[in-house]
Amino acid sequence: MPTDNMHLSFTAAASLRDANFTTLQEPAVNISRQLCNVSKSFTSTFLPTVYVIVFCVGLIGNCLGLSSLFRNWKRLGSINMFVLNLGVADLLYVFTLPFLVHYYATHRHWPFGPSFCKMTRFCFNLNLYGSIGFLTCISVYRYLGIVHPMEVMGRIRSYHTLCICALVWILVIAVISPDLYFDKTLPGLSNGSCYDTTTNDYISAYLYYSLVWTTLGFCVPLVIILGCYGHIAIVLSRNKNVEPPLKQKCLRLVVILVVLFVVCFIPYHVLRNWNLRTRILQLQGQCKPAFGRIYISYQVSRGLASINSAFNPLVYLITNDDFQTRVSEFSQRARRSVALLKERKGPEGLLDKSDSNEMKTLDVCGH
Repeated sequence: MPTDNMHLSFTAAASLRDANFTTLQEPAVNISRQLCNVSKSFTSTFLPTVYVIVFCVGLIGNCLGLSSLFRNWKRLGSINMFVLNLGVADLLYVFTLPFLVHYYATHRHWPFGPSFCKMTRFCFNLNLYGSIGFLTCISVYRYLGIVHPMEVMGRIRSYHTLCICALVWILVIAVISPDLYFDKTLPGLSNGSCYDTTTNDYISAYLYYSLVWTTLGFCVPLVIILGCYGHIAIVLSRNKNVEPPLKQKCLRLVVILVVLFVVCFIPYHVLRNWNLRTRILQLQGQCKPAFGRIYISYQVSRGLASINSAFNPLVYLITNDDFQTRVSEFSQRARRSVALLKERKGPEGLLDKSDSNEMKTLDVCGH
């Protein structure tokens, strides 16, 4: 009996201690939650808007660019082979955007399953680092053709370029494949979130992976591109024998690549790792008002990173002379079709068969 009383006393004391501890800690917990209450409503409006624009512009621009390349398949040079692969990477990502628009517009409800969630995020990374890889190849080829023309003349053939393209795809897939092993959805939820990185359970490991990923997939190509185009600019400025059109084309390409990296790639990689770090700090109980600003900035950088699929068709404009003709033809057909729609619209606002046939000329892929 004394033993039972002693046991009850210890139990009561422990309960009282836990109750006091909870009471003392409750204000701190509330403050922590208030500081860490990062609003995610911004992404429900910003990202769907950006993704819709990127889908429309990227689909039209890349289809026009690819169709112009296929029309001149027999005259497809090394640079345009890289541009062709760049367009394929863009379209793989563009086709996933309607699903992401639905996801963010419905306040992060993903009804398409965990496997398709991983595949959607994989396509984004494939597009991002594939774009960086092929833009790097274009820079190196431009560098060799302008700075060392005699050394490479006749030595770089089509099969060399095909092998390099295959190597880029292999390296990119090798770098981003570990991302597939990280959970993107919470287990047991069929209509939950689809994380662009990973769940909180693996966030520390993902940060280390992201840092390696950033170094290999972004920093190394950035150094190569800056070195190549910096040397090209020096050679072009000193060489008076280079034709002005070639100078202008190279300078335009330099400007486009600089804009791509400054606007699309640099903010995303910096803020992705920074946001991952703040998530780790929050799990450790640290909360600061700046965490909310970092999160919003990261979401903006994600939107900017996706814009590279809409910017990349500008590379077609620089590297492929036929692309300007295709854009002009598409614009003229669009204006003619709009004019015909206004003229031929029936009394009830319906179109006849001739209108329907005219609309077929707007097929942006040139089929």
